Amino acid sequence: MITDHNREVIIGLALSLAWLLLLLLFWLLIPGEASPGSGGLTRILTITGAVMPFALIWMAVGVSRAVNRLRQEAAELRGNLSQLQELAAKRPKPSTTAPTPAASGVQMPRQPAPTIPAARPATPTPPAARPARPASQPQQASLRFDAPEPIEIPSETLIRALNFPDDANDQETIAALRMALKDHETARVLRAAQDVVTLLAEHDIYMDDLPPDPVPPAIWRRFAGGERGEIAARIGGIHDEIALETAAALLRGDEIFRDTAHHFLRHFDLMLTRETPRLDDAQLAALADTRSARGFMLIGRAAGVFG
Repeated sequence: MITDHNREVIIGLALSLAWLLLLLLFWLLIPGEASPGSGGLTRILTITGAVMPFALIWMAVGVSRAVNRLRQEAAELRGNLSQLQELAAKRPKPSTTAPTPAASGVQMPRQPAPTIPAARPATPTPPAARPARPASQPQQASLRFDAPEPIEIPSETLIRALNFPDDANDQETIAALRMALKDHETARVLRAAQDVVTLLAEHDIYMDDLPPDPVPPAIWRRFAGGERGEIAARIGGIHDEIALETAAALLRGDEIFRDTAHHFLRHFDLMLTRETPRLDDAQLAALADTRSARGFMLIGRAAGVFG
């Protein structure tokens, strides 16, 4: 079976063999020789012209193999993250039998009343008396609506999870991702970041190719504290024109991408506000260089958030 790797090598060998045949035909069919006075220069130019196509052919083969490898790694990353999401979804839910919300001090959220069609008013009638409950009949168990308590994820674990695994062998990052997904708010950020990074990768935009301009941690802290304007403009440190144009086009023309991107920007911004106070400068700089943060800077600048 011919794989993509073998196909690239076969193509390279075929092109190299074709070029060798052309060289042989040239030397056999073109009569005459170079003059004695220009032998050295002619020889150098001839050798260079003969070798250069070989270098170009195998350089193209190497680039093609690298691109295919990146696409395979992106596919493996999407598969690993999908498996982690499935594991998180299969976690057992807390028991639903507990004291009534009123007794436990928990207020149930008021649901909007359904719309009822207008009806002709009728003469009110006195309500029928409710039959007494037999002493032997048990009371119905009430439900409890306590939200899951947040889990504090260690800073290093959070940063590693936000950068996502490099491949299926990156066991440390996969373990960090599993732990981070146990916290409800952090899981929201990770899933939103995964969706954005995956959609951009489908358009050949990879976060590893977009190193941002360095931003002092103090600027990140001011941004996390709510400052905007010039501070926000310094945060969006990605200026790759192709990536920005692609992201802007998707925001304008792809409704799914637009909704996903806005959801991601909102939750990543909330995470910065929540997590920045407990990070030191080195940790904050590491977080700003993760793949999730690069996606935040790219989408934010394409959306006009950073000016």
